[in-house]
Amino acid sequence: MESQKISLSERVQQVKPSPTLAVDAKAKALKAAGADILNFSVGEPDFDTPEHVCEAGKEAIDARFTRYTPVPGIIELRQAIVERIATDHGWQYEPDQVQVCCGGKHGLYNMCQALFGPGDEVLVPAPYWVSYPPMIQLAGATPVEVPLAEEKDFDLDASILDKYVSDKTRGIIINSPSNPTGSVFSKETLAAIGKMAIERNWVIITDDIYDTIVYDEEPLPHILDVDPRLKEQTIILNGVSKSFAMTGWRIGYSVGPKHIIGAMNKIQSQSTSNPSSIAQKAALAAVRGPQDFPVMMKEAFLPRRDYILKELASIDKVTCVVPKGAFYVFPNLSAYYGKKFNDKIIDGSVAMADYLLEEALLATVPGAAFGADAFVRFSFATSMEIIEEGMKRLKKALADLS
Repeated sequence: MESQKISLSERVQQVKPSPTLAVDAKAKALKAAGADILNFSVGEPDFDTPEHVCEAGKEAIDARFTRYTPVPGIIELRQAIVERIATDHGWQYEPDQVQVCCGGKHGLYNMCQALFGPGDEVLVPAPYWVSYPPMIQLAGATPVEVPLAEEKDFDLDASILDKYVSDKTRGIIINSPSNPTGSVFSKETLAAIGKMAIERNWVIITDDIYDTIVYDEEPLPHILDVDPRLKEQTIILNGVSKSFAMTGWRIGYSVGPKHIIGAMNKIQSQSTSNPSSIAQKAALAAVRGPQDFPVMMKEAFLPRRDYILKELASIDKVTCVVPKGAFYVFPNLSAYYGKKFNDKIIDGSVAMADYLLEEALLATVPGAAFGADAFVRFSFATSMEIIEEGMKRLKKALADLS
């Protein structure tokens, strides 16, 4: 008699694996098999972690700093984060308002678990980072997608937002600069969101992970600058992954009202305990040390951005919003949907991404993963040589469709 398969929870059956990591894994597998894959899917800087940060990690090992730390992170790192925020933004926090976690994604998970539950709704402007809806679902709450328009540079229209609000709305997630679009919310948009949040007592989750990679000369608009009254109902999510090329070190942090951070610490204490002690020491060197590395990366990304935009603009019927931050472009390739290659019909962004991977050997991420099926995401956190060759392959692949 065959044993019955153990059933899975309803919760996990609602959630899909991360599509960006899945594409990256498939691309790496093809490359390992000998295919000449150009990988535009990965969302991490193509720079090595700064030497002084690596040295701090090595010194931590040599000093045998290899045991448990306090659940919310070592006090030196939390104090350094408070000081960095005060220096960069002028916002005043205390160390007990900071949680250090195992990457920025972990901070979002802790926050959702601490704040949301069945019957709650959370507004998620779309296109969105792929993990926002699943994180909300894992807390038992409901993500409510609020569409952003390409023709408005993916800035949020407050009049549209109001249509998605209900008496179950508990909060809204802001990601500016955005993954996947690179767009930035305007001061007017942030003011409108803030007004609604104060009137309805929402929590605002502002994902600032790309805040050091901004291409405009003007300061990046932030909701706490637009309306400082929101400080007591705002959670800041950030980390060192993007700004210091430390994706593998897995150090993020959350900053906000003490009682919310305390609740998040409860979640963390019963799941991961503390983040890596060694990685915390490395992050301390990043936060406390010279801040020229993010500037260097931004200066390197800018010509790549401009080149890839120029090449996309030269392709018939392809449109693309100019990213003001981060390191992604999000071109609209929907004019090519319905076309075929051999017997394969390109019926959406998933089919397009599969086609580009299999026929052009280009690894990209379908817009459907971000709640925007008309688009495909390309990361330009790669060399100019790869970008140049990638754009040649993209043009040929689109031209080969009939």
